[in-house]
Amino acid sequence: MLIESIHKTLDELVDLLRQLTNNDFTASCEGLSNSTIGQHTRHIIEMFQCLEHQYESGVVSYDKRKRDSRIQTSVEFAIQCINDIKKQLHKSNKKIELQQHIDGDELCIESNYFRELLYNLEHCIHHQALIKVALLEFSHLVIDDNFGVARSTIDYRKQCAQ
Repeated sequence: MLIESIHKTLDELVDLLRQLTNNDFTASCEGLSNSTIGQHTRHIIEMFQCLEHQYESGVVSYDKRKRDSRIQTSVEFAIQCINDIKKQLHKSNKKIELQQHIDGDELCIESNYFRELLYNLEHCIHHQALIKVALLEFSHLVIDDNFGVARSTIDYRKQCAQ
């Protein structure tokens, strides 16, 4: 179920990206401190890539992202990266040591692959909510009502509607 939810969320992002030009993708948004949809998309992608590329070692550091500018400047390249991520998610759960640098200190926390997938899903939705703010500047886009909305919020809204 987790993998399916990730696929659905990433598919929502791809559906949106297919509506954007590279100029839309790289346009600064004042409401996002002048960051771009491309930068937020790159951040989503690179978090998943970190987990994928560091899975075998069992040590994951999201600080070690590549920050590949192609992801944030080319809609097609970003979509290709998302499709690659979707193909690589099916792995066995295993212990993972999560490393993070905070205020000059290295923090190591025990985690596992499925927990990190869940983190990446929630992180993705959070950044999609930020992207949605930037999308308000584009009147020509079709945006799913649930884009950038937590699954628990979607479920709650369904319960309220009954």
